[in-house]
Amino acid sequence: MFDISHRISRRTAAALAAVAVALSVTTNVVDAKAEPAGPQQRLDRLVSHTGFPGVIAAVGDADGVRTYTAGTGDLATGEAVPADSRVRIASNTKMFTATVVLQLVEEGKVDLDARVERYLPGVVRGPGGDGRRITVRQLLQQTSGLPDYDSLVIEAGGSMSAVAHTYFEPHDLLEAALAERRHFAPGTKWEYSNTNYVLLGLLVQRVTERPVGEEIARRIITPLDLRDTYWPRVGEQRIRGSHPHGYLAEEPGAPWEDITRMDPSLGWAAGQLVSTPKDLGAFMTALVGGELLEPGLLAEMRETVRAPHFDAEPGWRYGLGLARTELECGGVGWGHGGDIQGFETRNLVTDDGRWAVVAVTALPTSMDMVADVSNTVEDLVCDQP
Repeated sequence: MFDISHRISRRTAAALAAVAVALSVTTNVVDAKAEPAGPQQRLDRLVSHTGFPGVIAAVGDADGVRTYTAGTGDLATGEAVPADSRVRIASNTKMFTATVVLQLVEEGKVDLDARVERYLPGVVRGPGGDGRRITVRQLLQQTSGLPDYDSLVIEAGGSMSAVAHTYFEPHDLLEAALAERRHFAPGTKWEYSNTNYVLLGLLVQRVTERPVGEEIARRIITPLDLRDTYWPRVGEQRIRGSHPHGYLAEEPGAPWEDITRMDPSLGWAAGQLVSTPKDLGAFMTALVGGELLEPGLLAEMRETVRAPHFDAEPGWRYGLGLARTELECGGVGWGHGGDIQGFETRNLVTDDGRWAVVAVTALPTSMDMVADVSNTVEDLVCDQP
C-alpha cells in the first residue's frame, strides 16, 4: 500500500525514526541491466546480490504463462518458495478499487467529476481536505491534496512491526489524515496518498450498499476466475493456502523479522488484497485488454499526469489507479506495484499482451533494492519476443 520512495525519503529526513524503510546505499548491489540473463537467473540475482529472502515471478504472453521462484520461502526451516505462492499485493489493490469505481461510472451511479460530498456527505472535513472541493477523479488520480495516513499511523504506533497486528477501521485512517493540513489545493499537483483510496472504498460501499471487498470479488475476482485472489476477512491475519513467509527489517542491515501474520486493515481499499503473481498478471491483462471496462472509460483510466517519485523511478505517469512508464526496449508498460510489511510486488503489462509480475518476500530497505525489483520486471517483459 505504500509509496516506497516517499516513505524512504521521509525516514531519512526523520533520522530513521518511526518508519521501516530508509534511503541507503548497499555496496553489494550492482546494476540489474549489466548481466544478460534468463528469467531464472534474474530472480536468482535478486536473492544472491540484492538480498531478498525469496522471489516469485510469473511471465505471460500469447504463448502462455511461466512461473519462477528463487530463494527461501521460510528462513527458519529452509523450505523452498512454493511455485503457486500467494502474497499480499498491497497497493496493487488500487487497480481493483479503481476498476470498480469506473464500472459504477459506466452504470451511471457515479460521476467522475462530481464532488466527493455528493456520495460521502460530511465525511471529508478538516484541515486535511474538504469533500465539497475534491472530485472523484482527483481521488482516483492522486491529485486531491489529501495527506497520506499511513506514515502518520505508523509513526503514532512506533514502527511498522508495532502496528502489524492492529485492526484499523477505515474511518480511523481517514481521521488521521484529515487532522493534518492539506498538502495542496485539489487538482493543482500530484502526490501519492492512500487516503484517496480509503475514501473510494467508502464511496463504493455507500453507492452499492455492499462491502467493497464483496464488490471487488463479484465484479472482478469471480468473473475472471482468479482462484488464488481474495479479500481477507475482518481481523484475518494469516495468508490462506500456499505462501512463503514475509519479512521486515526495521532498518538497513538489521535481521529479517518474520511478519507473515499481520492485519492488513491498514491498507483496506488501498492495499488489502492477497493474490498470486499469476492471478495479478491475468487481472492486468484483462484490464488493459478491455475486458473489465468499456473503451471510453478505459481511455479515461489511461489518461495520465506526471507522477514524480512514483515507484522510485523517473518517468512514471499516473492515470486513474493505473500507472504508465516508457520501456527501455520501446513501447509502454502499464501497472502499479505495492509495498506492505513482508512483501513488495512490481508488475507491467503491454498493449500487445506481454506481462510480468515479480513479488519479493521482504520490504526493501534501500532504494537500490526497489530499483532492482522494478528493473527485473522490465527485463522480463522486454526479454519476450
